[in-house]
Amino acid sequence: MNAAKSKLRDSEKKIIEFIERNREETIHLSITEVAERSETSESSVVRLCKRLGYKGFQDLKIHLAREVIAPEKQIHEVIEKGDDVVMIKKKVFQSNIQALYDTIEVCSDDEIRKAVDAIANARLIEFYGTGGSGTVALDAQHKLLKLGIKSFAYIDSVLQAMSASVLTNQDVAIGISHTGSNKDVLAAMKLAKEAGATLICITSSSKSPITKISDIVLQTASKETLFRTDAISSRIAQLTIIDILVAAVANQQYEWCYSNLQKTRRSTIDKKL
Repeated sequence: MNAAKSKLRDSEKKIIEFIERNREETIHLSITEVAERSETSESSVVRLCKRLGYKGFQDLKIHLAREVIAPEKQIHEVIEKGDDVVMIKKKVFQSNIQALYDTIEVCSDDEIRKAVDAIANARLIEFYGTGGSGTVALDAQHKLLKLGIKSFAYIDSVLQAMSASVLTNQDVAIGISHTGSNKDVLAAMKLAKEAGATLICITSSSKSPITKISDIVLQTASKETLFRTDAISSRIAQLTIIDILVAAVANQQYEWCYSNLQKTRRSTIDKKL
């Protein structure tokens, strides 16, 4: 940042000086808060991010977060031929940890709030996913059902399409796709949209086909390593988003969800040894 100062406007210099004094705090601030604290404007913050080569303010915060992590904790995540089990363990752990740190920054608080409200007020929630994202969809269904919230997860493309086509404007369809371009999930989401349902997507690609048709976008971040075709760190981030939604919905409807949780727990008590 210091190298770029001489070519910047006064307002942009003020922003850089604020960030340099408050690097760790900036990671947790919104663009509005940074503008207010540096006595500039949101447009100046956006312009500065572009001048520095970042896609936007969230991208800048991700890079700041990586710098703030102590160097001794930064392990290059690429698994290389010859790595022993201990090194692989460290790299996979660090990759997943970094995915969660990055997801905190790229996932909008406003979008999370909208998603929670939509789920809490829905007649029915459906989840669509395939492969690794399919396991996330099943996990989401399980967690919401425990709270008494009607939800279904479909990992078969035919069932996804059939069920999505008969949704209503009282329902919510949630598509889970790491790339945001899974053909089957996208097809189901389009049918759900035609049926009038509210669309929520969980994806790491902010400019993918699924984000273009969704009403609410919950973005994740991930660090992929060699031999990880199932996008493990992406799945960790997706599962965490689901946990946030479930916890927030339960908190919003605390008494009702708590009562249902006791009922569903009692219903399965004889299934345990």
